[in-house]
Amino acid sequence: MVEIVKCTQPLTAAATLADRVSTLLVADSTAHGQATLAVSGGKTPLPLFAELRHREIPWSKITITLVDERWVDPAHEDSNERLVRTSLLTQHAAAANFIPMKNQAATARQGEETCARKLAAVPLPHSVLLLGMGNDGHTASIFPGAERLNLALGNNPKLRCLAITPPAAPHERMTLSLAAILNSRHIFLYIQGEQKLKTLQQALLNGPEEHMPIRAVLNNPKTPVTVYWVP
Repeated sequence: MVEIVKCTQPLTAAATLADRVSTLLVADSTAHGQATLAVSGGKTPLPLFAELRHREIPWSKITITLVDERWVDPAHEDSNERLVRTSLLTQHAAAANFIPMKNQAATARQGEETCARKLAAVPLPHSVLLLGMGNDGHTASIFPGAERLNLALGNNPKLRCLAITPPAAPHERMTLSLAAILNSRHIFLYIQGEQKLKTLQQALLNGPEEHMPIRAVLNNPKTPVTVYWVP
């Protein structure tokens, strides 16, 4: 179920992936009258966002949401909401409907219910879901060693999102559950660097999903996963 696309240049990877994402969003919006794009933060997807935002996609029919979020103010430099608003929701893509995760609750745990209510407005399955991966094998904010890891990796289809605190990373987080991540028509894992390739190769081997949560995505029998890797 895993396709690996190796590209030589980040801009080539971004353009090629943008072509695929655009095609899928147009197809879903045509077939269903709407489409959903769930994205991750970080530096790696920035060239992809730059490609997508000027594509002539029927953006008014597209709902964009996040895979995970740090529980910081949306103006904070570490906020994924801030990154998406400034890097993706401009040009043509400004017409999309954006549903963020962060709310006014003091902590992510206190904000779970409100976040889940907001995410209920996101049409499922996601047409396209974009993931990243850490060198420790985490994806979204599902980290090995996190206190609520088993809950995040559970099979509860009603659990849309949950608060989680990484063992060794700043900020409490809100993340989609594994069940919500897999409720997608297409999943793309977009990674960069030799270390990430080594991590991917290790994750594709048999081993506990708790040790490398990305395995739970790569090994799923339901949703096709395509990996885009650049040096």
